[in-house]
Amino acid sequence: MTIDTKDMLNSIFSSLQRIDYIKPEDIPSIPLYMDQVTTFMDAQLASSKRYSEDKILTKTMINNYAKNNLIPPPIKKKYSKEHLLLLIFVYYFKNIMSISDIQTLLHPITEKYFLDSDKLDLTDIYNEVFSLETGQIDAIAKNIAKQYHTAQKTFPESKGKDAEFLHLFSFICMLSFDVYVKKQLIEKLIDQMHEKENPTEKK
Repeated sequence: MTIDTKDMLNSIFSSLQRIDYIKPEDIPSIPLYMDQVTTFMDAQLASSKRYSEDKILTKTMINNYAKNNLIPPPIKKKYSKEHLLLLIFVYYFKNIMSISDIQTLLHPITEKYFLDSDKLDLTDIYNEVFSLETGQIDAIAKNIAKQYHTAQKTFPESKGKDAEFLHLFSFICMLSFDVYVKKQLIEKLIDQMHEKENPTEKK
């Protein structure tokens, strides 16, 4: 296992630069049937797949999201632009949050902004949030590079393939710890939201 440091970092940074999001203007303005929704999402988020055969969203997933109140039910079997915006949020959240946590997080958004609002609508919220996230890419890349170089300094007495593996293992552990800590923080914040909305109920 030979790993070139420069190639590794370039691959990581290239992946970060390819991160994109579905722009609201790319979402059809007319309601879509289920098959059209899954086809649209699969095409728009293809770059985020790990394997080409992976599915972004399936009919079963979307039905479960509606059943569990993550998104409002379709209207006459059709999904509006607002439905698709919520599904995009769910797609990203589901990798790190439980269904109940996503429900807690999205419920206030759906209640206040799914239908027309005097000040904000779902498109406004979506644009604001994703503009913040795309602006974080450079900072994330710098932090990853720092973690990578730190990992390269571990196990100084190891040589050859053993050193390469241990450096990679250290790097993955650092990335995993970063995800773990942030996941813990997210869960605590969502628990606080749940407690405020349901003061007499323990989650």
